[in-house]
Amino acid sequence: MTTVPESVRGKRSAGSRLASLTGHWAVRFALIVIALFWLTPTAGLLVSSLRDPADISISGWWKVFDFNGSFPWIIDPDQITWANYDALFQNDQVMDSLLTTVLITVPATALVVVIGALAGYAFAWMDFPGRDWWFLVVVGLLVVPVQVALIPVAKLFGWLGIFETTTGVILFHAAFGLPFAVFLLRNFFAEIPRELLEAARLDGAGELRLFTRVVMPLGGPAIASLGIFQFLWVWNDMLVALIFADSTNPPVTVALQQQVRQFGNNIDVLAPGAFISMLVPLAVFFAFQKQFVSGVMAGAVK
Repeated sequence: MTTVPESVRGKRSAGSRLASLTGHWAVRFALIVIALFWLTPTAGLLVSSLRDPADISISGWWKVFDFNGSFPWIIDPDQITWANYDALFQNDQVMDSLLTTVLITVPATALVVVIGALAGYAFAWMDFPGRDWWFLVVVGLLVVPVQVALIPVAKLFGWLGIFETTTGVILFHAAFGLPFAVFLLRNFFAEIPRELLEAARLDGAGELRLFTRVVMPLGGPAIASLGIFQFLWVWNDMLVALIFADSTNPPVTVALQQQVRQFGNNIDVLAPGAFISMLVPLAVFFAFQKQFVSGVMAGAVK
């Protein structure tokens, strides 16, 4: 068996380290460029929300920067104003719609997470008649598009007296979010070692205690990912809100759309309203990004 001289191993090791370092910085640079490209519309919306409507009508948002000067580019203070946000905060329709959106999004997300976690645990670790068949039904519901159910559910909600109510919108979002929640959490909970659950049962833990003390802590990343997905879907939804929400007090997506319909050039309200509507889900995502990444990567590495 031949051995590689120490000097050769050192040279190979140095070259390997150099290639690894180069690749590392190349990947980081590419990710930074992608992130900046992805955030450009958000930055443009922020700048537009701080410009006078007259300036917006005659030039693009990038005109606020002085590209003729030396780096860093200076922002033209004459084009920056807080009057747009003052107009937004005085617009009762948009401000009430933000509260309505919160009242819809938080319960719809909580219901999906709680019920989805309970059902996922039941499908993963509890024996009951027809368990596998019921799970196949849940998986089949994943392929049902929202558009197919709009008219039947609207008739049902009208018969129940919850059409054009906040309760109806919450129930609709919860119903269509549950199949994905059950599917995701069941598969995640099924990866928990059986020995761990059996040891807890030997210590006298019942199903409820087992669920709250063992399964829930281990399923934290998947539950956080599910909560983020559900929150973003409900917050940014417009189709369901446009049909099922109260037309006199709609969510923010519908309220902004009504502003466009009624006032075609009401940019001083639309720009800051759209930015605030975008800022909330961005804040939620960045606040829970570690849990989101852990949930997405769960199961990828054994």
